[in-house]
Amino acid sequence: MGKYDVLKAKGVSRRDFMKLMAVTTAALGLPAAIAPQAAKAVGEALAKPPVIWLSGMECTGCTTSTISTINPSAAELILDTLSIRYHEVIMAGTGETAEQAYAETLAEGNFILVVEGSTPPNEEKDDYCIVAGKPFRKTLLEAAEKAEAIIAVGSCACDGAGIPGASDITQAVGVRELLKANGIATPVINLPCCPVKSQTVIGTIVYYLTFKQVPELDSQGRPLVYYGGLLHDNCPRRGRFEAGQFLEDWNDPEQKDYCLLLKGCKGPKTYTDCASVWFNDNANFCLNAGSPCSGCSEAGFYSKFNPLYEKNDDFHVPGVVGQISPDLIGAGVGAVAAGYLAFSTAGNVARGRIGKKSKEHGGDE
Repeated sequence: MGKYDVLKAKGVSRRDFMKLMAVTTAALGLPAAIAPQAAKAVGEALAKPPVIWLSGMECTGCTTSTISTINPSAAELILDTLSIRYHEVIMAGTGETAEQAYAETLAEGNFILVVEGSTPPNEEKDDYCIVAGKPFRKTLLEAAEKAEAIIAVGSCACDGAGIPGASDITQAVGVRELLKANGIATPVINLPCCPVKSQTVIGTIVYYLTFKQVPELDSQGRPLVYYGGLLHDNCPRRGRFEAGQFLEDWNDPEQKDYCLLLKGCKGPKTYTDCASVWFNDNANFCLNAGSPCSGCSEAGFYSKFNPLYEKNDDFHVPGVVGQISPDLIGAGVGAVAAGYLAFSTAGNVARGRIGKKSKEHGGDE
């Protein structure tokens, strides 16, 4: 059966497939000329390059987000294309059957490893995450050694400091940190956010299938195409920030769309495309729903960013010397905002939105 015969059997015409690839490459910020190349790569991948999806210390939110895309044909196409051989949440097999599928895929090699959730850092903490009677840490290490590439999805897998790592009990770490400590050099692509967006996962996989290499990454291992700019740059409340209008009373209807800086918003120091590419097939995202950005795409989330809904007394804005005191509102903060606006505009021009400066910062400010 040819590659397009597989698509036809699923009710997807070659023409619809080419349209899908054109839309996907556009979402990745790639030139239109790349679409045929991406289509060829994904079409050839219908031979089903295997994927192992491991789940460590997590809430399964990233899986739920990834498979809940509103467009079922696109989701089915990508999932079938990837042939997820092992995924504890969505696979039909259980028990010995499931573990046999994992062992066979591991033996074959040349698979993509997707990791959701953080991991214990060492043998002393292994009891905090046991899967199929085996420490998750050991499973992750053996799979990572044989994987072609690794995609860490969600904040827990990327940094280890998500909800499972919010206290010192588990001492949870992310995938990159564990592999580095054990001398494993398999490339890792970090896709943080809590949860990860389906567009980010699908786009990254399509990119890898097309070019057979990891995309350009920042210092935190995140693809610059998704994490190269500040959320604040495209925030729908940006005008309120510049005008010095900050929400102080949640119950005041006149303040319902004011800037949420005083309510704990981390947007001015969070690198993500959430303001321009929303969750659930562009249905919504945190700030548009009235919630301040929690900084979930940044290293250190959640432990270094709480309390999430309280003003941040030590808030550093990139390019502004000193700090913004949350108690300074109105004209005072408006002046600071104007200074930041000038810096931000110049910075964006200098770095081409996703250039060297963004890569150096990596969202660590």
